Amino acid sequence: MLNLSNFFKPKRIAVVGASRNPNKVGHVIFKNIIDGGFDGETIPVNPKTHNIFNRISYGSVRKIPRKVDLAIIAVPAQFVLDVVRDCYKKKIKDVLIVTAGFSEIGEKKLEDELRDFLNKKKMRCIGVNCLGIFDAYNDLDTLFLPSYRMERPKPGRISFVCQSGALGSAVLDLAADQGYGFSKFISYGNATQVDESDLVEYLAEDENTKVICLYIEGVRDGDKFYKTMKKVSKKKPIIVLKGGLSDEGQKATMSHTGTLAGKKEVYFGVFNQANLIRADSLKEMFHIASLIEKESFFDDGRILVVTNGGGYGIVSTDNIVESKNLEMAVLSKETSKTLRKAFPKTVNIGNPLDLVGDATTHRYVTALEECVKDNNVGGLLIIILYQTPLITTDIVNVIGEFRDKTDKPIAVISTGGEFTEVLSERLKEMGVPVFGFPQEAVRAIDKVAEYYLKK
Repeated sequence: MLNLSNFFKPKRIAVVGASRNPNKVGHVIFKNIIDGGFDGETIPVNPKTHNIFNRISYGSVRKIPRKVDLAIIAVPAQFVLDVVRDCYKKKIKDVLIVTAGFSEIGEKKLEDELRDFLNKKKMRCIGVNCLGIFDAYNDLDTLFLPSYRMERPKPGRISFVCQSGALGSAVLDLAADQGYGFSKFISYGNATQVDESDLVEYLAEDENTKVICLYIEGVRDGDKFYKTMKKVSKKKPIIVLKGGLSDEGQKATMSHTGTLAGKKEVYFGVFNQANLIRADSLKEMFHIASLIEKESFFDDGRILVVTNGGGYGIVSTDNIVESKNLEMAVLSKETSKTLRKAFPKTVNIGNPLDLVGDATTHRYVTALEECVKDNNVGGLLIIILYQTPLITTDIVNVIGEFRDKTDKPIAVISTGGEFTEVLSERLKEMGVPVFGFPQEAVRAIDKVAEYYLKK
């Protein structure tokens, strides 16, 4: 395994191409590292100025009088190799190269020369043509997008390895807004040297990472990829989304990161054999990640649906019945008898357990307390439509407390506007996965269950 610790835990960083011009990539990177709260030393390298953000600027990394752990390179492509040579002379073994203009635009020779030098000198490189790295636990933000344009996520247990910088930044922004917590975000671009396999292998040992999300467009070393993914997936779940599935998408991949996308059937076969969780969309990727991060594994596929909306219960039932790894739980006679005594005759005692439109918060409490004790129930899918008049807002605390005292996985489905969103956010903060619609909930639960059943 490559030692990639300097990319995430450096003590001293040199930013080559740091600038006083706010329109320059090097300026944004340098400012983000400082504003992000990085507690190490950040050194600007720019031969055209002597001072950036009240820090002495050096004309070359070789002129820095102190040891440097990581060099971030943001200079035009034709100068990158010269800078890397300077880094080698300075004994800087780790470089993060955000610069574009290599094989993705046909400059394959330029990238090959860079790769050959890196390999010959036993240096490590993330990039080229990448967005950078974000580490929430080490306050390291090397992304070249201003924080006012892209929100940074709070610390969490999801790590996201992404070949596309633009896609990654948009998803990171949205995920942060929706309350997902991240350990690390890594954009690796062309994978000139360090590739997706190396990064996933590193994250397998990262104590702050519980689940790994991976967006790939193409893989250069298929054998390495398969062996690494198969090994890591035994330790941590990997959720993968493959870009470039169509013929047109494959052509676009070549001009985006300079990699060959390959046939989707081959990739899907590898994913299946390595027990990767294949997401069909970015939205689904993070739905699945949320379940795993919040430890709602649903590895016992017998699901009980509890609802206060009959239609939602029916749709959820249809989706569970059509799934690969889930089934509708059958309540025991004892549980059914107890619930019939506790509830009015209008309540449908079965699965779905329909508490009907006049359900109160107390009715949910009774249902959950009795059903969680039923050995026939493996997990609960709780539908709460807050629009019904007798549901009080303290149901959020009820569900949160209930989640803490049961080992059985639960997930909530709630659809609605601002009022619903506020309560859903509170549930997420309590560690409860929340979905907007039955289909997306069941699809995510089904894929998580499959991973743990095969593990």
